[in-house]
Amino acid sequence: MLDVDPYAALQRLRSVDSFTVTSTDFDDGGPLARPQWSHTVGGVDRSPQLSWSGFPERTRGFAVTCLDPDAPSGSGWWHWALLNLPLETTSLDAGAGAPGGPPLPAGAMVLRNEDGERAFGGAAPPRGTGEHRYQFVVHALDVPSLELDPDAAPAVLGIRCFMHALGRGILTGTVNRD
Repeated sequence: MLDVDPYAALQRLRSVDSFTVTSTDFDDGGPLARPQWSHTVGGVDRSPQLSWSGFPERTRGFAVTCLDPDAPSGSGWWHWALLNLPLETTSLDAGAGAPGGPPLPAGAMVLRNEDGERAFGGAAPPRGTGEHRYQFVVHALDVPSLELDPDAAPAVLGIRCFMHALGRGILTGTVNRD
């Protein structure tokens, strides 16, 4: 496992408030439930239930990302990228936005993950790479929506979130297939 937090450098550049993110599917720092694993390794690629509170008063909208910073790619692996969640949205049901799953709020958009799908891609760390962290980040933004090309990479969303962030809540799940 790499000992690098991709959000630590941002904290040194510009401080933002932190707030609470929880899930009924896993505890912070604990293992992801099997449904959050990829179908390729016995899971079902179901995004976890997420709830957040305590975000800054000036928040006007949210984005949600999931990054595995420990992927052996040199740049991590984006599993999920949602944007344009309205201020009234303070939780997402498990499987939100997936075909046949709970719908996302009107105007919300899902970008393609690293597997090229407009969906949550479950955890499937390669054997021999140790424990991987899956950082579910809720970004509290100073704008109600971000104008992005629907084919933009999740990293582009990350840059926009950093530019518009008022606060950030991080919930980390782990998976180890060794």
